[in-house]
Amino acid sequence: MILILKSGATDEQIQHVLDRVDALGLQAHLSRGTYRTIVGIIGDEQKLTEEPLKAIPGVAQVIAVMPPYKLASLDAHPEPSVIDVSGVKIGGGNLAMIAGPCSVEEEDRMHRIAEAVSAAGANLFRGGAFKPRTSPYAFQGMGEEGLKRLRDVGHAHGMPVVTEVTDPRLVDLVSEYSDMLQVGARNMQNFALLTEVGKSERPVLLKRGMSASISDLLMCAEYILSQGNMNVVLCERGIKSFDTATRNLFDVAAVPLVHQLSHLPIIVDPSHATGRPDLIPACAMAGLAAGADGVHIEVHDCPEVAKSDGPQALLPEQYAEVASQMRKLAELLGKTISPLPETIA
Repeated sequence: MILILKSGATDEQIQHVLDRVDALGLQAHLSRGTYRTIVGIIGDEQKLTEEPLKAIPGVAQVIAVMPPYKLASLDAHPEPSVIDVSGVKIGGGNLAMIAGPCSVEEEDRMHRIAEAVSAAGANLFRGGAFKPRTSPYAFQGMGEEGLKRLRDVGHAHGMPVVTEVTDPRLVDLVSEYSDMLQVGARNMQNFALLTEVGKSERPVLLKRGMSASISDLLMCAEYILSQGNMNVVLCERGIKSFDTATRNLFDVAAVPLVHQLSHLPIIVDPSHATGRPDLIPACAMAGLAAGADGVHIEVHDCPEVAKSDGPQALLPEQYAEVASQMRKLAELLGKTISPLPETIA
């Protein structure tokens, strides 16, 4: 349920609304917009059937019909959310340009890639220190040593870093070294993990599961939001299909659909969606044209020796070309590629 407060509601009236909701044994989430203040109510809404909510001073409207993802919905937050990742803004016309190798690798290689993608216009550097792999014998990442290396590279090149967290027990550790936590496609419905990242103070990049519906994705975002972490960015990275021509099916329609249903930003990952470097530029541009709030692309300076997912990575010079194209398209769309912050904490 959503309570829309009057434009002139005082702080005392707002607090009274929150106290009334708490007295009913329900959870209230306050959202202050530019033009109005909204209170989202979580819990057993049957407790509200006999409660005269409209009579509470300061309440203008009560909306009883809600999708199951209450906090992620546009009803809860009518204006697009803008997520701040250590100074890089995502959403509301601000674009994220996430680039880097699949896995954290040799230190000198990481520096070379970071320097190249930063010069091309990337504003977030990515690399996996913990890798969920289909085979238990495949490279699983460098662990904490990889996190330290990623953090050092990010600081050296002035780029916030995003990396995947695969286990609820690792959330605090990964948060110590990263600016943004990634929940990968295989863990999208790992509800224990979603709950833990929801308790963290780091923004979260939530990737769509390979067999997940849009509703599934938004409900998983709801897990994070319900724990108090409102800084969630969604990612369309392709879903399973019967066609083997590409790694996955790039569901570009998910982008405008999510914007119709939710206030959360959504970016696209054409690297995982296609698995083919020759298709990445076109799919990246299609994602931006469809309204994506950013693009996530894997980049490696020597894909043939990459420790994971080398065949789908762009070379630095290829990334520079597609980044230039995306910058031009962003200008046509009236959007801005968020600049790098002056300092990284």
